[in-house]
Amino acid sequence: MPAKLPPVWSDEQLDTDRLLAKGLFREERMREPLKAYLDQFKDAQAAFEDLLTTSADLTQLSEKAIDIVCNKRLLTALRYLPGPPVSADDLKVLTETSLAPKHLRANPDLALKIVDTILVGLDCQRFPWMSPGQQREATAEERASAILASAAVFATRRVETIRRNLGKQDQEQKVKDTLAEVGFKPVRIKKIDHLSKAPQPGEFCGETQLGTRKADIVVGLWDLRTMAIECKVSNSAVNSIKRLNNDAEAKAKTWRNNFGTQVVPSAVLGGVYDLINLQHAQENDLSLFWGHDLAKLVAWIETTRL
Repeated sequence: MPAKLPPVWSDEQLDTDRLLAKGLFREERMREPLKAYLDQFKDAQAAFEDLLTTSADLTQLSEKAIDIVCNKRLLTALRYLPGPPVSADDLKVLTETSLAPKHLRANPDLALKIVDTILVGLDCQRFPWMSPGQQREATAEERASAILASAAVFATRRVETIRRNLGKQDQEQKVKDTLAEVGFKPVRIKKIDHLSKAPQPGEFCGETQLGTRKADIVVGLWDLRTMAIECKVSNSAVNSIKRLNNDAEAKAKTWRNNFGTQVVPSAVLGGVYDLINLQHAQENDLSLFWGHDLAKLVAWIETTRL
């Protein structure tokens, strides 16, 4: 008997589900409490106050370089002085150094290099008293304004990151719970370089290396094939290209190259997607399901029983 192929949705079906997912995404965002932002803002405000106090309102950043870059909280605030802020990974690349305190204490010149790199991009709109060639003492109003503006930038970025991570984590957990509810057994597998190491029929595992790419969830189908599931939550149509087409769709191609048709690449989606991007992904061997309708995923898995 030929292997059961995953469903291929019509444009009308894709459009109906994407609009439903978009509506649910909007409702969830509107229900999100303001408390998450305010908590992040409060913590950030305190961190920027400490950074300005430690550095004499940034005028002694170089002199205090070691104390600042070896303090995780102050280093994070330091990264938010430029406009736009510099990520930890980008700072490592720009300075060609580790940010580990032990390494920096042993190499004080590197701490100074980090500070100098930050100062090159310093946002003088927030910190006008540090303008090149016009450095002076900050007024009380300027200092207070700079702290508030910096805390707002930090809190906004942080809440956006938390939203992305929680959305994906919640979706992954929902898929796992659904599989468990229909009798699939969770197993721990660190790496799958051969399908003999994949979950057996009726089993699934969480994030693991499948061939040369990681999969969020790997399922052992009843007909001995392996289903690779990517969980994707997009907050905009533009963002969906990155998450769906550039990531999940690209992984599908890699898994097909690694394992052929014995792997069924799929994605469970939530959030905002353009129809054309969904069509493109489906046309390129990525099977699509939706977080708001996991019954369809379960129903298809059931069809793989021999």
